[in-house]
Amino acid sequence: MLDFIVWNADPVLFHIGNFSLRWYSLAFMVGFLIGYEIEARIYKHEGAPERWLGVLLLWTMAGTIIGARLGHVFFYEWDKYSQDPITILYVWEGGLASHGGTIGIILGVLAYSIFTTKRNPLWTFDRLVIPIALVGGLIRLGNLMNSEIFGHATDLPWGFMFIRSHEWHSLYYGQACHPTQIYEALCYFALFGLLMWMYWKKNAEERPGLIFGVFFIILFGTRFLIEFIKNDQVEFESDMTLNMGQWLSVPFILIGVLLVIYAMMRPKLHIDFPNRFADEETPAKKRG
Repeated sequence: MLDFIVWNADPVLFHIGNFSLRWYSLAFMVGFLIGYEIEARIYKHEGAPERWLGVLLLWTMAGTIIGARLGHVFFYEWDKYSQDPITILYVWEGGLASHGGTIGIILGVLAYSIFTTKRNPLWTFDRLVIPIALVGGLIRLGNLMNSEIFGHATDLPWGFMFIRSHEWHSLYYGQACHPTQIYEALCYFALFGLLMWMYWKKNAEERPGLIFGVFFIILFGTRFLIEFIKNDQVEFESDMTLNMGQWLSVPFILIGVLLVIYAMMRPKLHIDFPNRFADEETPAKKRG
């Protein structure tokens, strides 16, 4: 049995003329499509207005892309982008930060709650983070196809040699590295399964903030731990005890703990689920 895996995946799925579709982009699109279907089932289950779904999709996509891009710019490479601000718009060149995407989604959901649902934002967060966990796993698989965001050298038999990566050639040539993209993807898929079980089997949505809090604790807790074996994204992180990704994860973990405490200390809501799409005038009724 080989002591390592030679990873030589082409990051581009296919070319048509000047157009090319990358696996990473496909992961994004598939994630949003599946996520939309999951949210549709949840909204139908609760009798929430169908119109809300399209609005939520727009806010979520905008918040994810804009937030992730600006997060990378300001958290990791402001010195570079401040010299040529127009390159901030060059999203196709890479450079997205999940923490920035999280902040963007939070702001989008707050706006969605104010202008569309007129409900407590926790109502949306508890339902939206379920497919987001799935999307996060798919995006990490997209990183794998790009041969990027991998870990330190390892002697473990499942180590990968990322031969298409310039970073691997300059730092680890001849050595296998931790496929941290797979580690994170598996953790996020497991989190997705847990949140689905909490919602559909344990009625955790009856405690507003519980699903959202568990999502924050596990997702960013996982990110915090895996960062110890992941390569630094930018040079200034080499002198840090905890890298930027870890420092940015800490507030989200703490918020998650507070959300879980808040949810468990408050009485449960008892929700009447009509299991259909409601009219604007007849949202799901709550008793108690």
